[in-house]
Amino acid sequence: MFRLCNSLEFVEVVGVCAPLDDKYITKLAHIFNVPLIPAGTLNADTMPSDIDLGITAHSFDYIGKKTRYKSKFGWIGYHPSLLPRHRGRSSIEWAVRMRDAITGGTVFWLNDGIDRGDIAYQEIVFIDPKLYGIEPKKAARILWEHELQAMGLRLIENALTDIHKGIIIKKPQQKEYSTFEPNADVKDVYKPDLLMLEAHASPSN
Repeated sequence: MFRLCNSLEFVEVVGVCAPLDDKYITKLAHIFNVPLIPAGTLNADTMPSDIDLGITAHSFDYIGKKTRYKSKFGWIGYHPSLLPRHRGRSSIEWAVRMRDAITGGTVFWLNDGIDRGDIAYQEIVFIDPKLYGIEPKKAARILWEHELQAMGLRLIENALTDIHKGIIIKKPQQKEYSTFEPNADVKDVYKPDLLMLEAHASPSN
């Protein structure tokens, strides 16, 4: 949660929401005395007042309407896929499973849906075909650490720079190209259409 100052160099972080045992964000919040809201408890009543912009980055917490509206500009999020393709929490892994030639990252404006808000910024990256030959979860981690994590920082920085200048970009997602895949960690999810897509993308076919 941010407050925009007169210069972008002095963006003020006025609050963070993260698990109490997080080794990174929570630790930094304590070091710099930034108010911390435990994950799962963020709402319009618990978030700080006088917020200009809220940001989620590859987050699994849902931001409700009252919470979004409490911020002056609303909330943006970073999702590691080329929305509207691969909505859902396992987007990177599904891009690998389906052998997409390219993927990317999207900064979008949060709304009532899951990964359905207007697009602000996108960037693409080619998926190394070598990743198709290793375990999808490991391949997804490699893709995140080598490409998509840094991409998210760049896109969020672009968003902050433009919003600070009064430039607001909102492009509706093209629903006809949307896909939503289940959490790959849930073993009992059965979605035959996804299984057929994986089989169709297999080199043996």
